[in-house]
Amino acid sequence: MDGLWLFGGLIAIIAIIAVVFVTYYNRIRVLANRVEEAWAQIDVQLKKRFDLVPNLVETVKGYAAHEREIFEKIAEARAGMVTGSREERMEASNALTGALRTLFAVAEAYPDLKAAQNFKLLQEQLEGIENKIAYSRQYYNSSVLRFNNLITTIPGVWFAGGRQKMAFLEIPEAEREAVRVKF
Repeated sequence: MDGLWLFGGLIAIIAIIAVVFVTYYNRIRVLANRVEEAWAQIDVQLKKRFDLVPNLVETVKGYAAHEREIFEKIAEARAGMVTGSREERMEASNALTGALRTLFAVAEAYPDLKAAQNFKLLQEQLEGIENKIAYSRQYYNSSVLRFNNLITTIPGVWFAGGRQKMAFLEIPEAEREAVRVKF
């Protein structure tokens, strides 16, 4: 009879370990998939911005033909968003954000451009996309945090299977500086 209890206890322990293993393995997979989905959402918004920027640039070019350097920076950053790793594409996206800020600053110098319906519409669409990109980045970083926490804490680390922490999306140092307004 004692052998039966021992055997039943051993089976119960093995079953509990199996359930814990499957639970943590699945949680890790779900969180890894959530991080991938979050990145895909960022990618969708970057694509929308990628498609919108040429229209915006063409609208501004007519008014600010001598601002060639800005248009070159925008074209260069836009080209960088097409290929490369996640990090390289985010760097290109950040460069594009900076170039677009400069473009909007230039647009301030052209009252006719600011009043142009096409420009206003494009600017509003771009602002909406930029807000969605910011939210998507926030969601991505939140998903990465949950994933990294799970695979680096006990007992999740035991079930991580050698998975590495994922990188957060960070703001470039140049964008951390305060915006200066001069009157």
